Amino acid sequence: MLEKSKIAVVIPYYNAAKHIKHVVGKLPDFIDAIYVVDDCSPEPLPNVLTENTKIVIIKNKTNLGVGGATKEGFKKAITDSMDIVVKLDADDQMDTSFIPALVEPLMSKTAEYAKGNRFRDFKSLNKMPFVRKAGNLILSFLVKAATGYWNNFDPTNGFFAINVNTLKQLEFTNISNRYYFETSLIAELYFQEARIKDISMPAIYGDETSSMSVWKMPFVFLPRLCKTFIKRIVKSYFLYDFNMSSVYLLLGIPLFLFGFTYGLYTWWFYSSKAIFAPTGTIMLVTLTIILGFQLLLQAIHYDITKAPKPVK
Repeated sequence: MLEKSKIAVVIPYYNAAKHIKHVVGKLPDFIDAIYVVDDCSPEPLPNVLTENTKIVIIKNKTNLGVGGATKEGFKKAITDSMDIVVKLDADDQMDTSFIPALVEPLMSKTAEYAKGNRFRDFKSLNKMPFVRKAGNLILSFLVKAATGYWNNFDPTNGFFAINVNTLKQLEFTNISNRYYFETSLIAELYFQEARIKDISMPAIYGDETSSMSVWKMPFVFLPRLCKTFIKRIVKSYFLYDFNMSSVYLLLGIPLFLFGFTYGLYTWWFYSSKAIFAPTGTIMLVTLTIILGFQLLLQAIHYDITKAPKPVK
């Protein structure tokens, strides 16, 4: 089956001269094309790469970031009429032996996108630094809510395979060029109802260090996740469709916000006068908060059941 599909690998390259040769050398024989995208790297690509006839070197005129470089590889794969594209980093922290497992769901048409999941391998998970593990867990949950893929985990994993026909349907300008690349890609896949398959694999850590500090991540991701979440909800439940979840949101949000804000005002007003609030006021606050919260829970439940799921 592998021989029936044209499979390409995209490798964004930036300052990884001591790893890139080993990464390319480990690729399976069934790979038809290897797109190495030089993202204006200060470290030039090793000349030995030109000896491999499968390698196509793409040079960016300006530094676009890992997402921007990967998108250039995507465009080349579309031009060359590839069937599947695998994205692989140049730092040798991704096990290429998992490529067959990544492309299999796409070839069997049980999914349009398959990615690694480092949180199903409990042995290697114990080796993951605690700060990184905690950050990934929190970030994964937030990305689930923002993108709508509630059944998938480790969404920021950059080791993935995607169907080229699905790529053709995406608006590349909506996909981030840098740290938000994987999340914005998944967010765009949601509107195509693309099914995502998680492939369990271990985390590999070498001598590379991330260019983003842990303390910077909330400031980088949270505003974008909020924007992605709002955009998805508006499009999914008010522009592209209108269903019971839309009704839950229309009623639940104002009821909950009214009860919460009016409750705070009531608490401040009556406590400042050192008197008890009327029973009717307390009941109004309590009922609107409870009713609004229940409606929002129903909307969340509907959203979870609506998430695209791969065929088992």
